[in-house]
Amino acid sequence: MSKQGDIILNCYSYNNYALSPVSLMMTAPVENIRHCRNCNAAMVVAIIKVDGEEKKPGISPGLSLRTLEIKTKGTFIMIIAIPREIRRLEGRVGLTPAAAGQLVTQGHEVLVEQSAGVLSGYSDDAYRAVGVTLVKNAAAVYGQAEMVVKVKEPQPEEVAMLREGQLLFSYLHLAAEPELMLSLQKSGVTAVAFETVETDQRQLPLLAPMSDIAGRVAVQVGTHLLHQPQGGRGILLGGVPAAERGRVVVLGAGVAGGNAALLAAAMGAEVTVFDLNRDKLAQMRALGDNVTGLHPYPDALHEAALNADLLIGAVLVTGERAPHLVSADTVAGMHKGSVIIDISVDQGGCIETTRPTDYTDPTFVVDGVIHFGVTNMPGAVPRTASQALSAALTPWVSRLAQAGWQQNPTLARGINVQNGEVVHPALKQVT
Repeated sequence: MSKQGDIILNCYSYNNYALSPVSLMMTAPVENIRHCRNCNAAMVVAIIKVDGEEKKPGISPGLSLRTLEIKTKGTFIMIIAIPREIRRLEGRVGLTPAAAGQLVTQGHEVLVEQSAGVLSGYSDDAYRAVGVTLVKNAAAVYGQAEMVVKVKEPQPEEVAMLREGQLLFSYLHLAAEPELMLSLQKSGVTAVAFETVETDQRQLPLLAPMSDIAGRVAVQVGTHLLHQPQGGRGILLGGVPAAERGRVVVLGAGVAGGNAALLAAAMGAEVTVFDLNRDKLAQMRALGDNVTGLHPYPDALHEAALNADLLIGAVLVTGERAPHLVSADTVAGMHKGSVIIDISVDQGGCIETTRPTDYTDPTFVVDGVIHFGVTNMPGAVPRTASQALSAALTPWVSRLAQAGWQQNPTLARGINVQNGEVVHPALKQVT
């Protein structure tokens, strides 16, 4: 049985309804007390009458009490919604049942669109079992949500359902998507991007798990594309006795590049990794005698790319468009049937000939070189990816659902768009 408490409050405005200040006294369960996520004023989920019509403040969009004075302190509760991803062949889900259930136990109302977790191996019943509310369609999800948690950047039909005052928490990659950035400005949402949530130590805790996966997937895919039936050079990366090893060149020794190098080295390939950071190069060398770490001098990088069987781009400048490190002229000089996989394609790509693709048509050929430019590489392994992402996301979603979250410097750095303005410094250069 819920604890009861007498709540005395003063209503000063009820959205678009002009009300004179009045004092109301009611008895309500403590769990029915909510707080405005902007000002932390409390509001009560209770039936009141406005112009003779019964309303439920704090539940329906646009029907929340803006300013309340309350003598009983309640629990901060937010409506957090997870829509089904609609990007082609994107199987990930924003939060797994275990992660969603954790938010439910904290008192939040969690909505999940039906079938959102199916491609990751999570049934609707798995979400119901942890107290999540299943919603029939995207319109209902976006219509009720105070915070929308999703994986990939919203598609045009999803942007149309966003509204002023909502929080959007997802991967955005706006440096390569100026039209999306403008649309988010017009929507009035506060858009926090996973990839720009950055700690004081310059770590990217929400990008790291997908970079980990993308680096490994890059080598797996590259190995397959090098097979002759796929148009590749017909090379086994690790070689065998009496046959040469394949050559793998990795641009960047961060999480994605480091994992690519790790897997390629374990397969026995000759691996060369380029990075500006000497400590990272030392970590790459420690992977094995078949790994070389080099500073990215233009001539050295050009020569390595020309001789590469598999070239992997994994360059990241937080929030910014990726710089081109390999020119079209260099690509034209590479071996026919060699493979380029540019993990940086989300941020525009670090290889000049890169362009975005998806899993329905993942590759294209330029000057005889096979290019793989899928922008959601981890989407091919949605169960693994959803589990890894949810583990990283859950504490930050919980923090976002608390009053004063913008005082957290890590989350504040993640804000890309707010109140119709571009906030992130790197993105201001794009506009």
